[in-house]
This record gives sequence, structure tokens and C-alpha cells, in this order.
Amino acid sequence: MRNKKSKKEKKRLFIISITIIGLLSLLVGSVYKDWKQILINKHLEKQLTNDYNGLLDEEEKLNAEIVKLGDDEYLARYAKETYMLSAEGDTIIKWNK
Repeated sequence: MRNKKSKKEKKRLFIISITIIGLLSLLVGSVYKDWKQILINKHLEKQLTNDYNGLLDEEEKLNAEIVKLGDDEYLARYAKETYMLSAEGDTIIKWNK
């Protein structure tokens, strides 16, 4: 009788052990997947923060350019230099390089 009870206990302990090992495996796999996603998100956050800061710098430069273009003297000089425009009475000198 003792031997038969021992076999049942061994079988029950084996099933419980397999169940616990399976649950632990699922838990470890889930934690690994979540940590991997966290690391990916941190990397993405850093990249997006750098992009955002770059866009803020560009916005600042463009706003400064808008302010400059509001000045008539700057606008006239900019048009002359960029589009080779001249006002009446201006002398144009071309440099050959």
C-alpha cells in the first residue's frame, strides 16, 4: 500500500512541478518581451527628442528670418543679392572667376 501511495504522490509532484515550470517560463518570456519593448521605446524617445530639438532650432532661425524680412532695407539687399535685382541708378559689377 505504501508503495502505491508513493507513486501517486510522485505523479502529483511531477505534474505540479511541470505546471510551475511552465508558468515560470511564460512569466519570464513575458517580462523579457516587455523589457525589450521598453528599451526600444527609450531609444525611440531619445531619437524623437533630438529631432524635436532640431526642429525647434530650425523654427527659431525661420522666425528670425521672418523678422529680418519685415525690414525694408534688408529685404531690398536680400533681393539684390539673391535674385540679382537692381534699383534704378544702381551700378552692377560682374566678377568673372
